[in-house]
Amino acid sequence: MKLPMHTVAGALNLPVSTIGRWIRQGRIPIQQSGNHVAFSHAALEKWAATHNLPFSLNVDRADDLLPEAFDSLASAMQRGKVCHRLVGADASAALRSAVDCIDCLSEDIRNELYEKLIEREQLASTGIGNGIAIPHPRDPLSQPPNAPVIATCFLETPVNFNAIDDQQVSVFFLLISPTVKHHLHLLSRLSYCIRDRAFVAFLTQHPEAADLYSRVAEFEKQLDAL
Repeated sequence: MKLPMHTVAGALNLPVSTIGRWIRQGRIPIQQSGNHVAFSHAALEKWAATHNLPFSLNVDRADDLLPEAFDSLASAMQRGKVCHRLVGADASAALRSAVDCIDCLSEDIRNELYEKLIEREQLASTGIGNGIAIPHPRDPLSQPPNAPVIATCFLETPVNFNAIDDQQVSVFFLLISPTVKHHLHLLSRLSYCIRDRAFVAFLTQHPEAADLYSRVAEFEKQLDAL
């Protein structure tokens, strides 16, 4: 039985980004065909036992055993557009301005989205450091979009997001997904981009939309080649 990466991450109770790093480091057994990476259930189960790692796979769930057709990060960003010079005196006001820019959602759903974003920030800040935040609702919306949407928002004035490094946030990626699986897929790809110092420096220039999409597409090619 061959397993996709997101299923392996769930079975090991680890982030997808950790599995990706272990693949690059050669620390986990894989089956590779061209640019496609999969895992053998039997080999992985034996490997996990050897390394004293928990491994729990629900084989009755067919949707976990087949890779889904996930959207690319660049496509989700194009769908959500780029907002420059977004105004807001604090995180709540900035999020309100960002939500109002998402014209693919009805007014009622935008209001629901805003409330869920505030609830998520109260639970724990989505400010991840280096002046970047990734606000998102904890649960899918009652009427989510058919495909994931990421609104890239460059703030006119940095605001306090209670980020983990105490830096004010000058750019955030507002992530809306139709399912939890789509959310985790895009979050892992976005995390891959923003771990790169050159990309973080690129964001401080508040690039135009076409330049941003092109840069992200390059990162995705790197990621898909792993």
